[in-house]
Amino acid sequence: MKTLIKNVKIVNEGNIFESDILIENDLISKIESNISEAADQIIDGSGKYLLPGVIDDQVHFRDPGLTHKGDVESESRAAIAGGITSFIDQPNTVPNAVTQELLADKYEIGARKAYANYGFMMGGTNDNLEEVLKTNPRNVPGIKLFLGSSTGNMLVDNPETLENIFGSTKMLIAVHCEDEATIKANTQKYMDEYGEDIPVKFHHLIRSEEACYKSSSKAIELAKKTGARLHVFHLSTAKEMELFRNDIPLKDKKITAEVCVHHLTFTNEDYDTKGGLIKWNPAVKTQADKDGLWEALLDDRIDVIATDHAPHTWEEKQNVYTKCPSGAPLVQHSLVVMLENYKTGKISLEKIVEKMSHNPAILFRVEKRGFVREGYKADLVLVDLNEDWTVAKENLLYKCGWSPLEGMNLHSKVTHTFVNGHLVYDNGKIADEKFGERLLFEVGE
Repeated sequence: MKTLIKNVKIVNEGNIFESDILIENDLISKIESNISEAADQIIDGSGKYLLPGVIDDQVHFRDPGLTHKGDVESESRAAIAGGITSFIDQPNTVPNAVTQELLADKYEIGARKAYANYGFMMGGTNDNLEEVLKTNPRNVPGIKLFLGSSTGNMLVDNPETLENIFGSTKMLIAVHCEDEATIKANTQKYMDEYGEDIPVKFHHLIRSEEACYKSSSKAIELAKKTGARLHVFHLSTAKEMELFRNDIPLKDKKITAEVCVHHLTFTNEDYDTKGGLIKWNPAVKTQADKDGLWEALLDDRIDVIATDHAPHTWEEKQNVYTKCPSGAPLVQHSLVVMLENYKTGKISLEKIVEKMSHNPAILFRVEKRGFVREGYKADLVLVDLNEDWTVAKENLLYKCGWSPLEGMNLHSKVTHTFVNGHLVYDNGKIADEKFGERLLFEVGE
């Protein structure tokens, strides 16, 4: 199968250049200015931009056990419509993926249901070090630790256990950092005043800057002490930015940082209109925090942009504060929201591609993906930067059927998505067949 894309502007590795690109089977076979080879399908890319597919390093696709909220099939369909061609799913499903057997079960689900390429994190707990150490770094992206409360038995709060995990594995350890004791004390303070129905506008004061900084600084200290490879998920405060560096290339960093689209988009001012729909852990915080995150993203202290896609039903999100779950769906919109920031001059196209495609591939050592290069997997996205549309219920693909972005006007659109050389999304139409593959990782030192 050969596909030829003509006259497209390719955004890759810090450059934008006009070219043709030939896809043969699952690989990019040629990137040249005028390819005249015969092809099974020819796409005119005039006026469009071609990007490497987005690699989202943090999603919760709810499969198994919570599939009333979303599942690998529904959420990966939404992902390819948003230009995400690979995702890394988190272990706090039901049951939690904390044994090799349960992790294998999730991979079996991925093989059957994923429209995009998939990786599933192994979960760490206070008592499963033996299982963690059996994880194969060739085909599992890393170990996930919740240092703030989460679903099931996944809070790792035993200092000895933490040090053991950090000191025993060469695999990447990804962490959710919020200090549990701080959050509990803050929650109690507001419950004493308001009962269960705490106004959601206090969420960022309950899951506070202090709770985040206390936990992330401790994790980083431990990583430095043990030499572990640490990746800190969904940073939300300006203060935490002092913990990260930008004076060495990403491939040499042992401590890395992620920011999510929502922390770059919303502030605590938005709780008044959005309420529980923008209740995330860690919380969306102040304008000063948002500004600090943007600054660190642009100066490379923050390495990747992700979604932390975490759907809940509309009904669940209407509950009072203490019963309203945290998280929201984002995979269909993360790239186009970042393109809005390009439109307003906040970030370049090259930098968006670096943070959403190249850097997740470098950081997780994803094999042959994340770049537009000959011989690499043809995971590619075509975008039209001049198409206006509005996020609305009728164009959502999430199983939960809602988005915190509803009503937002966008000025760019994903028109085509290729996964392993197959055109899986074409101007609103999704292929019937699934072509997602298990992600593989280069095992380094």
